[in-house]
Order: sequence, then structure tokens, then C-alpha cells
Amino acid sequence: MAQKIIKFEIVTPEGAVLKEKIVQVSVPTKQGEITVLPGHIPLVASLMPGVIEIVKENGEQEIISVSGGFIEVLKEKIVILADTAERAEEIDMGRVEEARKRAEEIKKDSRHFDRERFANISANIAKELARTKAVKRWKKIKNID
Repeated sequence: MAQKIIKFEIVTPEGAVLKEKIVQVSVPTKQGEITVLPGHIPLVASLMPGVIEIVKENGEQEIISVSGGFIEVLKEKIVILADTAERAEEIDMGRVEEARKRAEEIKKDSRHFDRERFANISANIAKELARTKAVKRWKKIKNID
């Protein structure tokens, strides 16, 4: 029996990040992590900062960090509209750690910020943690220390 596949794409404001035929995708939604397979019922869900795991048609896995957005599951296609999306192998861990530390320092002095600024800082920290998690998961899959 042939393996079922579905068209998949991730798009950010900067453009398409990935267009593939896939077997499955797991995404972090506000209701929890979900895995979508071909034939899934149509849905739209909000994404949380986290890791997207994709199994491509050839069996290869792809790990992508997202900072939020939406997933739309259609009969013939899955589309993710992400605020930001980065392939794990392209993430520079040194820059991630620096950005996370800067955000943590700013957050410590948060008593001087309004709620909106505090929410933005918290979102930046969540984004950097998602990027770190993506790289760690990718390294584990590729057996890289």
C-alpha cells in the first residue's frame, strides 16, 4: 500500500520557508501539541512558540522553530502562517543564547514597563527558548553532539 502524503508549506511575512510533500507534521498549538496526517479533518488553530516536526515523503525529518502563528488544515494541503520560522540547522546557538540573556536581563527590570512591553519581552524569551529546543531536537535526530 502506498504511503499517503499531503502538500505542506510554511510561510512567514518574509516569504515561504518550506514547501514539501509530507507524511505528517506535529505542531505546538494553544490547546497542546497536535500531529496532523493526510486525511485529517479541516481545522484552524493558533500556534504557540515551539518546535514543528515534519516527516517528509522520503522519510527524512525536518525540525523548525516557530514563534507563533496559525495552522490551517485543508483537504489537500496544510499551511502554516508563522510570525517567524527557522530551520533548526540554520540557527546560531551563540546568538540565541545572547538574545535570551538580554531578554532575561530586561525582564528583571520589568517593574518599569507597562503590560504591553512586558508581554513583548516574554514573547521574545519564548521565541529564543523555542529556537534552543529546535536545535537540540535536530541534533538528537542527526546524532550530533
